[in-house]
Amino acid sequence: MTNSMTGDIARPQLSPKVRLRFDRRTGRYLLLFPETGLELSRTATEIARLCTGEWTVDEIAQQLAQFHTEISPVEITRDVLDFLKTLAGRGLLQGFK
Repeated sequence: MTNSMTGDIARPQLSPKVRLRFDRRTGRYLLLFPETGLELSRTATEIARLCTGEWTVDEIAQQLAQFHTEISPVEITRDVLDFLKTLAGRGLLQGFK
């Protein structure tokens, strides 16, 4: 059974203090928040872009699985959860614990 805050019920959304921005200098996306920022990998950017409060964690994983067919859905779900837990631990995410 899926934990309701990390699976089919949770609808993660970036915190209002967080901005996802493209850095023309590096060609990568950054998560900017007060006093610092994180440079994101392509996969992390894909996950962050889906953190709108519209998609559940399971739906985010399903979206990614459609484009990354070489990776098992189980591994994608695990990676999504790990990334969201990291963001939540830094106070950068709402709707996810």
